[in-house]
Amino acid sequence: MLGSKLDDYLRFNESALSLRSQRQNVLASNIANADTPNYKARDIDFSSALQSALDKANPNQPQTLTTTAKKHYPNPLQDAGTLADGTPLLYRGVIQGAVDGNTVDMDVERNQFADNAIRYEAGITAINNQIKSMMAAIQSGS
Repeated sequence: MLGSKLDDYLRFNESALSLRSQRQNVLASNIANADTPNYKARDIDFSSALQSALDKANPNQPQTLTTTAKKHYPNPLQDAGTLADGTPLLYRGVIQGAVDGNTVDMDVERNQFADNAIRYEAGITAINNQIKSMMAAIQSGS
């Protein structure tokens, strides 16, 4: 029972941090492929992905099976258009096309990468503050 309440207390920030980490990998991949012909820049819709992650973590929602070995099929099946947790990868809109078909705009990618990193750090700070407030409550109660 206590574990469930603790999970509920930390769930939002935990889900947000996990998603921010995955998004950072997607943005880094865009930057790494800036010179790859026909590479299409990808991103995720963070707010809808976070809502989906929170819905999946809700104990009142039906749960899907978790794979336990590399040979198991993921549930749902994954393809190049989804992250490991089922979050859909979207194509970033083309601002200025390139002759080689690459849609990575380095200014946009660097800005998104920096913004996501700052928000990740803010999430770490929020979790640290939650833990500090729990510790203070425990210590004042004894």
